[in-house]
Amino acid sequence: MALKGLDIFKFTPKTNCKACGNPTCMAFAMKVAQGALSLDKCPHLSPEALEKLGEATAPPMKSITIGAGEGEYRLGGETVLYRHEKTFVSKSLYAVTVKGAGADTALAELQKIDYERIGERMYVELVNVEYSGDKAAFLDAVGKAAAAKRTLILEVSDPDAARAALELAKEGKPILNGANEANFKEMNALAVEAGVVLGVTGSSLDRIYETIQALEGLGNKNLVIDVGALSIKDAFANAVQLRRASLKDGDRTAGYPSIVNVGKLAPGDHPLQVALVSLFTLKYGSIIILEEMTYAQALPLFGLRQNIFTDPQKPMKVEPGIYPLNGADENALCATTVDFALTYFIVSGELERSGVPINLLISDAGGYSVLTAWAAGKLSASSIAKFFREKDIEGKIKNRNLIIPGKVAVLKGELEENLPGWKIIVAPNEAVGAVKFLKELTA
Repeated sequence: MALKGLDIFKFTPKTNCKACGNPTCMAFAMKVAQGALSLDKCPHLSPEALEKLGEATAPPMKSITIGAGEGEYRLGGETVLYRHEKTFVSKSLYAVTVKGAGADTALAELQKIDYERIGERMYVELVNVEYSGDKAAFLDAVGKAAAAKRTLILEVSDPDAARAALELAKEGKPILNGANEANFKEMNALAVEAGVVLGVTGSSLDRIYETIQALEGLGNKNLVIDVGALSIKDAFANAVQLRRASLKDGDRTAGYPSIVNVGKLAPGDHPLQVALVSLFTLKYGSIIILEEMTYAQALPLFGLRQNIFTDPQKPMKVEPGIYPLNGADENALCATTVDFALTYFIVSGELERSGVPINLLISDAGGYSVLTAWAAGKLSASSIAKFFREKDIEGKIKNRNLIIPGKVAVLKGELEENLPGWKIIVAPNEAVGAVKFLKELTA
């Protein structure tokens, strides 16, 4: 049985629906609208109806997949303009540019940025290989960048150079970024043949929009939009206007992920580039490209990105466990606090600043701050004692001095009962006092 048209609410099978169990399709339609079910769960819809309904119910901003294997990433799929409305779906990805003779140095620096923060690996996901007119140098850089095991952006508008680059890198599913109003037919043919995402740019937002319409007319909706590099003002305006047109006005022609090359917006000015990365992480760069990125630049940028693209309804937590600081071993002092990420970073930072070896013990407190966790019963003498048993703290640490947060000094007596043999020490109320406190304690 095939559904005629798009009016799913009027379709009523004679028997209970296999997808929702309801004798009408109203329940199924409501679940689809809420995102709880996908349309392909209904056995009564024809392929034609599925295609039309699927496009109608898809997010106004298209989801695009780039890369392959471990380097596969999702872009787009956004449904809101502001994080507090719901949540952002796909985090911004960061890239650095390599070209010509400087490729080796840039790729070596790239490898130095690779660390973990709150359970997430922080590293530069993409490499933008820029074509500057020398085809041989460009292809050499493409080969070296592909060997770095990062997803590539091939920034090239010359079809011949693009074809040669795709021969080297197409297995990794790079972005071919270089289609414009003059070459879109040739670039489209190359992207479709290689099965890769095509980047679209232009001299103005109107030219970009018209080129996207032309590409959609050729059947290609596997696109990203390069917002251009005429000026910071224009790039920002383009990024915001495209996102608003997509999400507020329902204009699907504007509904593609964006590329922002801040290296071209502020060439040579690395502090300004970092500031622009922060700006476009908020509004609304799907991929943001720098000339280079150092470890010092990466720390604040990745921290900002993680905060922005974390569900605001779910607190960021660190993994419960033992965190040795300042070279602490089994004989070092112990301190405990909650698993709320902000609390952990503030407390651990002050403890490290003291220079005193100390084992920071993090128990599961539901991702709450100290007082909130205590009020909710997530931080108590019994919960800390349970954590000690589960992690075999006494078997791993010989020192029997435990420092607790000053704001829950009330737990001191109960902890001494629950942890016999341990000396419970109350820390200052604020983490900033930890340095002086620890130095005096160990003097």
